Amino acid sequence: MEDRNIVSEWKEQKLAEVAQLVKEVYRPQKGDHLPYIGLEHIQEQKLRLKSIGDSDSVVSHKYYFKCNDILFGKLRPYFRKVVNPNFDGVCSTDIWVIRALKNNDQKFLFYFLANQEFVDTANSGDSGTRMPRADWDFVKDATWQFPSLPEQRAIAAVFSSLDDKIDLLHRQNKTLESLAATLWRYYFDDNRQEIWGKCMVKDIADHEKQSIHPRKTPDTIFYYYSIPAFDESKMPIKEYGVSIQSNKYLVSSNTILFSKLNPHKDKRLWLIPEDIPSNSVCSTEFQVLLPKLKVYSLFLYGFLNHPDNYDEIAAGVGGTSGSHQRIDPDVIFKFPCYLPSTDILNEYNTKVEPIFNIMFCNKKQIQNLTYQRDALLPKIMSREIKVS
Repeated sequence: MEDRNIVSEWKEQKLAEVAQLVKEVYRPQKGDHLPYIGLEHIQEQKLRLKSIGDSDSVVSHKYYFKCNDILFGKLRPYFRKVVNPNFDGVCSTDIWVIRALKNNDQKFLFYFLANQEFVDTANSGDSGTRMPRADWDFVKDATWQFPSLPEQRAIAAVFSSLDDKIDLLHRQNKTLESLAATLWRYYFDDNRQEIWGKCMVKDIADHEKQSIHPRKTPDTIFYYYSIPAFDESKMPIKEYGVSIQSNKYLVSSNTILFSKLNPHKDKRLWLIPEDIPSNSVCSTEFQVLLPKLKVYSLFLYGFLNHPDNYDEIAAGVGGTSGSHQRIDPDVIFKFPCYLPSTDILNEYNTKVEPIFNIMFCNKKQIQNLTYQRDALLPKIMSREIKVS
């Protein structure tokens, strides 16, 4: 697979010979409205941003970063929070801002720093025990094998191609989500609700609480819908029963999972597709809504997902802890709703089902491409596989 036009020559160098740490201090000033990235804005393991903040929300000094700078989360480095934004902005001081030195490729450096071997090295040299932080003085003097600039560019092109496909699928899904929301508003907007019967959510969906103990069947593979899985990819993770510590809820087709943990802070509403394995389970931090009829599923998801309805439900959280507040199921299931006619539901479902099917397929492709990238990365960086 080696490209004859590229001479494969790797040499040992210190990280400090190929990369520099940038510490250009930003002092907050109201009205700047610069893009802000904190650790909370970076997905674990996925090499992606999940959101972007605003510099007007920060009060302490931060670091500037430039377009395509590498941002590496140094707090708990094992989370592998690594991104290279395509815009200028400011970031938390718990994030390294890294740039490639002359005769080194910035994109290659990004994938080098995202490789698990480097993450493990950064983690092994952390300082502090309660809140471990990677130590730049430690990693910059570590020696590594680096290829020539042409080969760096060739390697970067391979992984950039995979990430470009992942980004395209994410963008497609964002567009499809907007289209589905538009269709919901078209069919079920406020000025048509008065012609349908009033009800509550509990009249069209049951509260499922069937408990299951995965550890009782330790060798069984379960499809686990957890809070971290939602945050990372909105796809379940496969785990053996022995690895799942506590009891869970059984999840069936066409259900809707509504996170009861801090719903006013983090919106986690999960539509479960029709074709799922029988051994699917979810965290007990979700309330499980099972529509009484399949035809209600997409309507109810759209109803709960509507900002006005969701925000009103989420405002009903309780508890004394500000960081861990939960919502009582009655707040969801006794929430006022309405039941459209079967004809309208069928017409809506005919239009929107293909959209959700494409979104589910895209999520599977994203999961597969992410796995391929992360499986290929250490093999290329260790020269087990050569770029062609």
